[in-house]
Amino acid sequence: MTLSRMSRIRIGSAPDSWGVWFPDDPRQVPWQRFLDEVSESGYEWIELGPYGYLPTDPEVLREETGRRGLRVSAGTVFTGLHRGPAVWDETWAHVSRVAELTRAMGADHLVVIPSFWRDDKTGEVLEDRELTAGQWSQLARGTERLGREIRDRYGLRIVVHPHADTHVDTEENVARFLDATDPDLVALCLDTGHYAYCGGDNVKLIETYGARIGYLHLKQVDPEILAAVRAEELPFGPAVARGVMCEPPSGEPALEPVLAAAQQLGVELFAIVEQDMYPCPPDRPLPIARRTRRYLRGCGA
Repeated sequence: MTLSRMSRIRIGSAPDSWGVWFPDDPRQVPWQRFLDEVSESGYEWIELGPYGYLPTDPEVLREETGRRGLRVSAGTVFTGLHRGPAVWDETWAHVSRVAELTRAMGADHLVVIPSFWRDDKTGEVLEDRELTAGQWSQLARGTERLGREIRDRYGLRIVVHPHADTHVDTEENVARFLDATDPDLVALCLDTGHYAYCGGDNVKLIETYGARIGYLHLKQVDPEILAAVRAEELPFGPAVARGVMCEPPSGEPALEPVLAAAQQLGVELFAIVEQDMYPCPPDRPLPIARRTRRYLRGCGA
């Protein structure tokens, strides 16, 4: 795989790869250390992570990222749009803050993650695992509305992230969601690890729904740990703590074919490394990040 064949793929990393899941948590590394180490690892692009982890003052954040040679590719929000118009105002209050900072940092994408059907820490079931037909309709129409508002007000494109323990997870549910939404308003953030975690074939998805792929998250799952997670029906949080998301190239899916398929789409795409590691020792992320960046260069990215 030559560098020229990966010329359309822009590689970055995210706070997630440093064990950051929350705006403030004593088990997480300080944001200054994250910025120092992600730059030291050889990445030029980052995501904002949970809103409030990095400085939310654009001038401060531009100074801190700029002097480390970093740029922002996207912000991230969680939504529960399948619950209908009743949640719109609360959703928009959060989303608009993140979108404003994302735009101020010069990024073009907003990653949208559906809400969990069970608590990712305790495993408490919060709602039914499967959506009704009416809830699917609410999810589709609400996401289209979000895509339109974000585009018109902030000039950003939403990319919806299929995620374990949400309603947009398996091949069947991802296809149903894509088929129900307007391609002009809703694109997909394909997370290779989450899609494999839920049984999906990443390359097949890219080949089938290529026009809908607007963004990539790169991660792998450990197949042996995943088998135990499925057998025990573990929630996603405890599964991560057990190490279900692993360092490339030791897991699945193989990333080189995924990157090659994405390159064949003929469009520029961000491919952001996100190795879920919450919680993790503070000295663990940097060596992994360096090795992962070196591995991806070997893939031509």
